[in-house]
Amino acid sequence: MPLSLRENGANSIGLLCTLARNAIALCLLSLTIRAVYGQSALLPKNEAAATLASVTTGSSNSSSVSYSNILLSQGGPSSLPDAPGFPASDVEDRQAATDSQAVQEGHSTTSAPQQTKRILGIMPNFNAVTADTKLPPLSVKDKFILAGRNSFDYSSFILTGIQSGVSLAGNSYPQFGEGAVGYGRYYWHTLLDTADENFMVSGTFPVIFRQDPRFYTLGHGGFVKRAAYASTRIFVSRTDNGHAMPNLSEAFGAGAAAGVSSLYYPGQYRTWTKVGQKWLTSVVIDGLGFTFKEFWPDINHKIFHTH
Repeated sequence: MPLSLRENGANSIGLLCTLARNAIALCLLSLTIRAVYGQSALLPKNEAAATLASVTTGSSNSSSVSYSNILLSQGGPSSLPDAPGFPASDVEDRQAATDSQAVQEGHSTTSAPQQTKRILGIMPNFNAVTADTKLPPLSVKDKFILAGRNSFDYSSFILTGIQSGVSLAGNSYPQFGEGAVGYGRYYWHTLLDTADENFMVSGTFPVIFRQDPRFYTLGHGGFVKRAAYASTRIFVSRTDNGHAMPNLSEAFGAGAAAGVSSLYYPGQYRTWTKVGQKWLTSVVIDGLGFTFKEFWPDINHKIFHTH
């Protein structure tokens, strides 16, 4: 068989394997979310609210009427006394200080399940933000630090080793050879690919376009709504000021990373088709990652009983 046909066949098999792994991961994610949420994840929020209202209406009507009469007789809510020992202005100041501290520390002021710094205690989750959390903008330095943490965390070396072994077994790049030498070539190529992606998507282009590279969890709504929100974050991002805008960092960053990586691969892989395949694969993987991160706090809370 000619060398070119054999190489194209190997590349096609490698791409199909990658897409198959992504499809399996998405299926497992869907099954896990259904197991965690059950049928209630598919019910509209209005139905749940209507059911709760119908249960509590009978017991609350009399108390609501009497409370309204008291307020009217005393001149409305503004005539009620302040909390003992704390004037209204002090209470508001204390609440504002608490909210400000939560913002600065990156904590949510709601009781929703929290994002963790790592998934399953291993995989880095440094760019995920808990639902309803407001954070100050990242500086240029902070964006590159975030990219570096995602690239050179200890887990990155472990995952790179696993991925390199799979690529070696599938003979994705025959020019890399076999055995320990071939494995080493797969390893450093894969590690550089990961660093290229992170520094372009989370560092360089967020600085250029003044975008926030973090993933902000939606955290409420049904399964379909949240999955649609998370998967479309590859198309929609936010500025450093919190306004929605097209995710130019993902589009240009993934493309630039794919182009840079072609420079240290064999010459026959430096084509528009090969670069485009790698760019598309990176974007799809990021979309699947956002979707999993959206539901990770719920999975962690339901299965591992942690907040």
